[in-house]
Amino acid sequence: MENNQPELDAVFHALSDPTRRAVVQRLTQGEATVSELHAPFDMGLPSFMKHLGVLENAGLLGSAKAGRVRTCTLNPDRLNAAERWFEEQRAFWQGRYDQLDGLLASLKGETDET
Repeated sequence: MENNQPELDAVFHALSDPTRRAVVQRLTQGEATVSELHAPFDMGLPSFMKHLGVLENAGLLGSAKAGRVRTCTLNPDRLNAAERWFEEQRAFWQGRYDQLDGLLASLKGETDET
């Protein structure tokens, strides 16, 4: 996934909030009802539902309703896309650091010879 794609932008936006990151972290342990997810937070349910909506719009979670109970599950594919982006960045910068190390080593070698 390229860094200019709207899907990746939505994932990073969704993960920019600590409440939403906590929800994602909780869902890594398995599915949970909205009530279970909401319990640790000191905010009204309508505000919390907006957070879930952002996560769902970003594709990070899915939900299913059975009667009056809505259960949420994590969609790890979206997290994997963000992880791939970070890996690409890490590889790019590692290559740059390796080049800098080579330059510094060659400059040091030139300094030692003179």
